[in-house]
Amino acid sequence: MRISTLLRHIREGFKNILRNGWMSFASISSIFFSLFLLGVFVLLALNINSMASNIESQVQIRVYLQTDIDQQKTNELENKIRKLADVSKVEFVSKEEGLELLRKNLGKDGDALLDGYDKDSNPLPDSFTVEVFDPQNIAVTASEISALNNGDEAKPITSVKYGQGTVEKLFKITNAIRNIGLVIVIGLGVTAMFLISTTIKMTILARRREIGIMKLVGATNSFIRWPFFVEGALIGLVASGITTIVVLLAYSQLVSMNEMELGLLMIKLMPVEELGWKITALLMGLGTLIGVWGSTLSVRKYLKV
Repeated sequence: MRISTLLRHIREGFKNILRNGWMSFASISSIFFSLFLLGVFVLLALNINSMASNIESQVQIRVYLQTDIDQQKTNELENKIRKLADVSKVEFVSKEEGLELLRKNLGKDGDALLDGYDKDSNPLPDSFTVEVFDPQNIAVTASEISALNNGDEAKPITSVKYGQGTVEKLFKITNAIRNIGLVIVIGLGVTAMFLISTTIKMTILARRREIGIMKLVGATNSFIRWPFFVEGALIGLVASGITTIVVLLAYSQLVSMNEMELGLLMIKLMPVEELGWKITALLMGLGTLIGVWGSTLSVRKYLKV
């Protein structure tokens, strides 16, 4: 296709939008409301997934050691744990550090409850805090750590704890939330595609006489189709652009206005900078694609061009 022909199709696409103002407005409005609803639920799904990931990332394995284990044995055990496939971080916690952490966790009652315990009378053992790359595999990693006792007469590990039972329930809940969010987003996406394409089809169907006249004067199929393709793409681009701006501005205000209140509830919304490009790419791409797709189906199948 020559550049002059392409420019002609683009000009005709713009003219068609202005010439059919009310139908174009109806198409843009339909795309706007459909994509706005989709964008809101995508933002909700992304934030829920982020919160679930943050909760999962806090799951750790605590490896408690024998009280009489020497430093060499401790170092050997630490190296073995580090070599496990899914282990991302290993931190040694001495019994003194463990006592201080326990005191802090108990809050204002810590000093009273632990009064009298010092370095010599500390009942806590040394331990390791282990983090994994994939929290969903934490049970497998815990079993691998426990197995390090096998074949070792000293049996340096007394217990391995990761919240067994509670962690599995937590993962079931977070996975269910993710799956429900994904189903809702896909459902809304399909619904938006149907509504938008139907509106564009009606827009083009209302101009079937114009297309018939063009056929009578000898216009080729491609000559007729291209302005409609351009028109559909422009309508989708304009509507999705407006939707993206409105959604991101509203979300930015929500983050700013509720940062303190949500922070008190331990709920932190994702920053606009982190997900803005995702929402922009999704809404702009989907809106433009559906605009072209609706025009293509209408011209090819409904108008029999």
